[in-house]
Parts: sequence; structure tokens; C-alpha cells
Amino acid sequence: MIRYKKLIPFFFLLLVSTLSFSQILEPVKWTWKASTKEVKIGDEIELIFTGTIDVNWYVYAIDFDHDCGPIPASFSFEKNDTYRLVGDIIPIGAKSKMDDIFGCEVSFMTGKAEFHQKVKVLKKNLRISGEFEYQTCSEIDGKCISNDEEFLFSGFKVMEDSGNKTAEEPKAVGEEKTVEDPNLLETKAKFSLDSAAQEPVENERIDDDEDIDLASSDATGLSLWAFILLAFTTGLAALLTPCVFPMIPMTVTFFLKDGKGDRKKGIKKGITFGLSIIFIYTLLGTLFAIILGADGLNAMATHWLPNIFITVIFLIFALSFLGMFEITLPSSWVNKVDQKADRTGGLVGIFFMAFTLGLVSFSCTVPIVGSVLLLSAGGEIIKPILGMLAFSMAFAIPFSLFAIFPEWLKSLPKSGGWLNSVKVVLGFLELALALKFLSIADQAYHWRLLDRDIYIALWIVIFGLMGLYLLGKIRLPNDGPMEKIGVPRFMFALLTFTFVVYLIPGMFGAPLKFLAGYLPPMSSHDFDITAQIREYSGSGGPGADIYELCENPKYADGLKFPHGIKGYFDYEQALKCAKEQNKPIFIDFTGHGCVNCREMEARVWSDPEVLRLLNENFIMLALYVDDKKELPESEWYVSEYDGKVKKSIGKQNADLQITRFNNNAQPYYILLGTDEKVLVQPKAYDLSVSNFVEFLDAGVERFNRKFGREGR
Repeated sequence: MIRYKKLIPFFFLLLVSTLSFSQILEPVKWTWKASTKEVKIGDEIELIFTGTIDVNWYVYAIDFDHDCGPIPASFSFEKNDTYRLVGDIIPIGAKSKMDDIFGCEVSFMTGKAEFHQKVKVLKKNLRISGEFEYQTCSEIDGKCISNDEEFLFSGFKVMEDSGNKTAEEPKAVGEEKTVEDPNLLETKAKFSLDSAAQEPVENERIDDDEDIDLASSDATGLSLWAFILLAFTTGLAALLTPCVFPMIPMTVTFFLKDGKGDRKKGIKKGITFGLSIIFIYTLLGTLFAIILGADGLNAMATHWLPNIFITVIFLIFALSFLGMFEITLPSSWVNKVDQKADRTGGLVGIFFMAFTLGLVSFSCTVPIVGSVLLLSAGGEIIKPILGMLAFSMAFAIPFSLFAIFPEWLKSLPKSGGWLNSVKVVLGFLELALALKFLSIADQAYHWRLLDRDIYIALWIVIFGLMGLYLLGKIRLPNDGPMEKIGVPRFMFALLTFTFVVYLIPGMFGAPLKFLAGYLPPMSSHDFDITAQIREYSGSGGPGADIYELCENPKYADGLKFPHGIKGYFDYEQALKCAKEQNKPIFIDFTGHGCVNCREMEARVWSDPEVLRLLNENFIMLALYVDDKKELPESEWYVSEYDGKVKKSIGKQNADLQITRFNNNAQPYYILLGTDEKVLVQPKAYDLSVSNFVEFLDAGVERFNRKFGREGR
């Protein structure tokens, strides 16, 4: 026991050291090599750059429009007379997809990034060096990181044309990552490093003289949890279909009767039945992920062929749900599985009975199961498995619960016309979802068949008809007469018409930000009246004219804030103005190719209260970490973090974020006082407007206490 106690301090120090470095993300590990080390003058060789990408991350490639938004990879070779580049650098195995946020097609790589560059050998002492920059983003929470690497190829054996003379350098190929530039003057970083990484401090419990310790402020994986919740909800929805709902009492009663009065035996079999359902559906998701793999899932999510195929399938099922025809499996298949269950008995028989349920409910559950699997097709292996696990749990739980509490069966609603109404509503939803997949292909290949305004118009019609159906104004083939509607049905109709009213302003350019992931980009909208009003009125939103800038901001010719916000793009300028006006600084670490940054600006910053707080109470500072503008040589410096020379605006801003705030993901928001100390715990990607307002209010409150400023 004494020995174990002695190890406790060691493990504690190990944990603290791990946490202190957890902020600096390195989702890509790079290596590079030449295709051969023995060459002749005049030969062409290939330089191979390989990056191992962490799971759930991807790297943007080269071959797409550089003005689109995301930052493509770029390679820069230092010129010398020992070699010559042959052609352009080539990405290997890149995939394409339509980026909904930027509204253009991008090229990217998952799992492995690989680039090839041919060079021709000109002299003996062959030496190739340079650097490359790239952007990598997370598929889970959307955070993006811009980074750069320096490379060196040396150690070649270069033979003259005669083949009997060689020149060899002592170094191995690609073994160094150094910068050799005699023109550079090493200077100290202009940003102070007085902030260390420790445990976070809550915003509302900070003494005025207490420094904020920086720790993890990464965005949580809300997108993954939201997907799991959606899958669970669809599992509950599948229970209400006419193929499944009537089987709940039938199946549970069978288990209880089969127990011959032994309720414990019936309960055991009911639970086994539920676990069998979970296993079957989760196995489906696992096979789906393994067979297609990450590449297959990405292709399924972006290529036109699977998207058109899915659109057609959804339309077919929608027409079936609406009552045009019935889709059923051959009865011989179902009968054979049913007979197998009767013969085997025991646990094997229960498993086959669960399989029979899956076959019987095929026509109702396949579109729903397919929706879960297709929504997970974003290049991940684990997501389809988790989705089907959540779906099957919701699907199986009622069978087990009713087996444990059979008296609940008496309160279960009787099957009837309401089940067909559920099926019809699902048909309307399938129509709406089919448009989403058609839209993906339409955007990727620029067919312009389903622009944003046409898409919204179709949704208005679909959900408007669905509302009329719920009110009994429309009857479809399998519907019976309806003299009156119940309160629940009326409430669903009310919600449907509310959604329709919400959609209508979108026809005139309203952003409909809560549907941003489902609608085509604003760039495809023909008539955006809100943009025209802003253009002619010159309005920048609430509070836009509250204060004037102290001086014209640097780099404003190429950088800008959204929503007409005024601010700076240089740290020293913003700090000087903050001291003059006695205001806190709002630092926005952002990037041109940061998808989540644009989403935060569209869905959170656009809120009137957030805009008012930003414009009235802060000196705004946007630091783009991927901007390529090179600074004068007098402003270059060598980073104390990685020893590299920082020449551009983007690299200096990224270095500031890492060295000062121990973080390298965007978006990342910091509130600073005029003493350059952090006011409250920094904030990352979070689409909650109330959380963002609370963050801003806490910063203003503490600044006012520390610096004697009266808040507005």
C-alpha cells in the first residue's frame, strides 16, 4: 500500500502536465521523403508529402477555387540552382463535397493527406527546402486550425552523366525542419507570454484583482449528441407507424403467455427480445460503416449519383406513405423466418422473432432507418453505429417495458385510423427530406434546378398541405371519414402552420438561421430584399454608430467584420484605442476558411442584443490566423513557441493565440482589460445566444469594477 501512495504524486504531476498541453491541437502528423536517394543529373524524382490525419478531422486539398472560403493547402519551394520544379504539386486521393456554409465545392482529404511534386535534378549538391501551409477542420464540432510546416530534402547521392562519380551529402533525406534565411534578423516576439495554463475560473466568481487562468474552452461535441438524440427520436417515431404499433401488444402478450404463468420467464424473454432488436439494428449500422468506410460515406454524402438515387427512393416511399401504393416484402421471406423462430425456440427463437419484426415493419422503418444512416454519412465510422444504437434503443424499450409491466397494455391506444395519419405525415416529411438530397447534387454540379427560393417555396407548399391534412381539409386514399379532430392533432397542425409562417420571410432573403444546414446557400437566392435594404440605408445593425474608431484600422482593405461592426485587425491598434476610450477588448480569433466562425457570426452575432453589446461596450479586434499578407521585414520575429520566423499577419496572429492563450482552434473569443489581462474565461464555438450574452455581460461587469467605468 505504501508503494502505491508514493506513486500518487507522480500520477498527479503527469495529469497536470497533460492538461496544461491539451489546448494545442495537432490533428495531422507530417512526414516527407524523396522517391529515391540515388539520382543522376537530369533525372526527375518525386517529392512525397504524407500527413496522417486524426479520426474525425480532414485537411483541405489544393484543387478548388481559392476564393471559395476555406484555405487550400499551398507549397512554397526556396529557389536554388540545384533543381527545377516540374509541373504543379498534385493531391492524391482528394474527395469533393459541396460546402453549405461557403456555397461552393471544396476538395479535402480524410485519414491520410498526400501530395506529390516532381523536380528535375540540375547539379550535384541537390538540396530542396521550403514550407507548406494547410487548414484542417474537425467533422464533429467544426473547429478549424491553420498550420504550417518547413521541410528539407538532403542527403542525396547525385551521379554525373557518366555514372562513375557521385556527390554525397552527410544528411538523410527529409530529416530536418529548419529555416535557413541569412536575411532574417531574429527578434523577440512582440506579444508577452505572461499567461499560464491552469484550471478555469467561473465568470461569476472572480475577484477584481484576480487573473484569469486559461484552460480548455473547446466547443463540446454538441453536433454528435444532437445526432444521437435525433436518432433516438426517430426510433420513437418508428413505433407509431402502422407496421409496428399493433405488434407491441401482440408480441408482449405472446411472451407472457409463453411463460405459462411464470411472469419472470416472460419478463426475461421480453428483455431478451429488446436486446435482440438493439443488436440487429446496431449490426446494420456497423456493417454500413465497415463496408462503405470513411471514403464511401463521404462519397455517399457528396457525389451526385447516390444523392439522386436517395432522392428517388425517398420519393417512392413518400408516395407509398401518402397511399398511392403499398411496399411489402415477399410473404415467403417473412414466413420462412417466422417458421425458423418456431422451430428453434429459446434464445435463438427470440432472436429470429426480433428479426421477423424487422421484416414485417420493413415498409415503415426502412425510410426512417435510411434517414439516420444517410444523415451520418459525413466521413465517420463511429457515427452510423451510434446512430443505429440510439435508434434501436428507442425502438426496443417499449417491448421490454410492456413485458415487465403488462398492465400498461390496457392503457395503450387501440390501432385505428390515427396510425394511417401518422404514416401520411411521415410521407410529407419524406418529400421534404428528398429535396435536401436533391439540393446537395444541384449545388455540387451547378444545375441551378433548386435554388434557395425555389427550395423554400416547395417546403412552404409541402408543410402547408401537411397542416391542411392535419386539420382534416385534405383526405387521401386510405383515410376514413373525420367528423372532428382531437386536441393533439390540432396542436400538431398549429406547429406546422407556425413553421410555414417562419419559412415565408425566407422567400425575400431572411436568413432562417435555424435551418442553415438544410437550405441552399444565400448566394443562390434570386431576390434578397434584406441585403438591398442594408445596401441603400447603410445600416450596420443595432448600435453600429455608437462609437467611432480612434484611427483608421490597418489591413481594412482586405479584412472586415460582419453586420457592419467597426473594429481593428491589429492588436496594438486595438489596445491603444481601448486605453483611450477605457473599454475592454473583444478578441475574435478567426479565419477566412473557418466554417464555425461564419456560423457563429450568422446565428449568434446577428442577434440584436449581441450586436448592441459588441458595438456599445467593446473595442472589436478580429485576428485572422490564416491571412497571407506578408508584413515588412522589420516586423518579422522568431516565435518562442516553435522557433519559426513569423512573417505574415496570419502566422503572427496564430502565434499570439498559442503562446498567449494556449489555444489554436477557431473560433475563440477573448475579453481583455486595458492591462492586457483576461477578464473572464474565454469562449469557443457555442450557438447559444443566451450563453454568449452572459459571457459578454460578465466581461463588461468585471471591467467596470476593475477600471471604474460605468456600464451602459
